[in-house]
Amino acid sequence: MILSGDWLQDSAAQAVCAALAAGGHQALFVGGCVRNALLAMPIGDIDIATDATPDRVIALARAAGLKPVPTGIDHGTVTIVAEGRPHEVTTFRRDVETFGRHATVAFSTRIEDDAARRDFTMNALYARPDGTLVDPLGGLPDLRARRLRFVGDPAQRIREDYLRILRFFRFTAWYGDPALGMDAEGLAACAAGIDGLAGLSRERVGAEFRKLLGAPDPAPAVASMAQAGLLAALLPGSDPRALAPLVHLEGPLPPRWLRRLAVLGGQDMTDALRLSRAETRDLARLRDAIGQTTAPAVLGWKLGAELAADALLARAAVMETPLPPDWAAEVARGATACFPVTAADLPTLMGPALGQELKRLEKLWLASGLRLTRADLLR
Repeated sequence: MILSGDWLQDSAAQAVCAALAAGGHQALFVGGCVRNALLAMPIGDIDIATDATPDRVIALARAAGLKPVPTGIDHGTVTIVAEGRPHEVTTFRRDVETFGRHATVAFSTRIEDDAARRDFTMNALYARPDGTLVDPLGGLPDLRARRLRFVGDPAQRIREDYLRILRFFRFTAWYGDPALGMDAEGLAACAAGIDGLAGLSRERVGAEFRKLLGAPDPAPAVASMAQAGLLAALLPGSDPRALAPLVHLEGPLPPRWLRRLAVLGGQDMTDALRLSRAETRDLARLRDAIGQTTAPAVLGWKLGAELAADALLARAAVMETPLPPDWAAEVARGATACFPVTAADLPTLMGPALGQELKRLEKLWLASGLRLTRADLLR
């Protein structure tokens, strides 16, 4: 099978491959770029695998006038900068001993060794620079069926790196066929590995949740995570029931992971997911809005258009109520509104009395749905 696409014609990536080939070595595209090309999905980073050792990769890159950076040389990774863009080049390797996300590796010249240490069969696909597909483990049928399966024994893969539990649900949400459901053997292994989640860094857990909740429809995967007891272990008190209604209400709107996180509920999200200060603030505002009946225009004025829209969608999903009529237009109206009275309009007042009167008038204005004019308020 021959792949095609603009990414294969990328001059910088081809220059890296040509530098390795000039030294008599293999150079193959691997992982996400191959998987997404086969699924006709957008392609991000272009990673390259080779049978050349890291020191050989560095020497060949320099000989070709490219810039090598030993970003992960102990594990076989050299970043080669070509045309100002970085390309990760990793030597074929096999695991000798694993320690969570760290491993002692031995370099190899066999692509089969390299494929066998990868997480999922759909990620163990390679392509030569001319587009020829190389499938050492027979992962292509799984990819075509949109079936996510671990490479080899799922329990062993998970013991090597417990982050693969979260990746299992994230990749299922992005690339799996919802009609197939979760791979039963993989799901059972994830549930059995629940104790290993405690050893994961909160930063990595947060990164995985951002990607999972950013999928087109993460609801089935998150529901399976809850049924296996994994969601409660990571986000105590959370409940996925409102996520599917939210995805339905969103329709063509771009997914926003924080909006979806808000409907899960739960406690201590800031620490559990290492949220930034801005994310913590916005999540709190969303949750407050879910429990209120604030009108769309007022929400738009208080929260801004984007966060107000998130709040209304989340409220409707959690409360199982329809969205208000013309909610989007009302949010936009509120987001651009300006309280019409200023201190200059109340020249006879000053100090605390002035502040109290402005607050009173603002309250009246909000209660009117932002419709009272300056004249109405001053009257």
